[in-house]
Amino acid sequence: MSDDTVRRWIDAGRLTATHAASGRAVISGEEVAQFVREQRALSTPAGTSARNQFEGIVTDVKIDGLMAQVELQAGAFRVVSLISAEAATELGLAPGVLAVASVKSTNVVIDLPR
Repeated sequence: MSDDTVRRWIDAGRLTATHAASGRAVISGEEVAQFVREQRALSTPAGTSARNQFEGIVTDVKIDGLMAQVELQAGAFRVVSLISAEAATELGLAPGVLAVASVKSTNVVIDLPR
């Protein structure tokens, strides 16, 4: 999300900010976490057991035979999925389409940023 989006949310009262000595707006991590949880609850589709979902814009679709490689930009994150060419075609996946990547796995690695 952009700085402008966050500013609009602050102006609309969706987020509360204090101002640092430098004049920059500061939002507590707890408030950001609560806001994200609320937004996730609003956008989680019914009827799926996958809880790890990333909404984003399709940036590339490569179809080769029976398979398609779909790239999705979800905020700062690039998500790549291999799906059937039939599914990609039926969903109308193409650059610029808004889509949701759902991840269901028994092995998810969590690291800290450097």
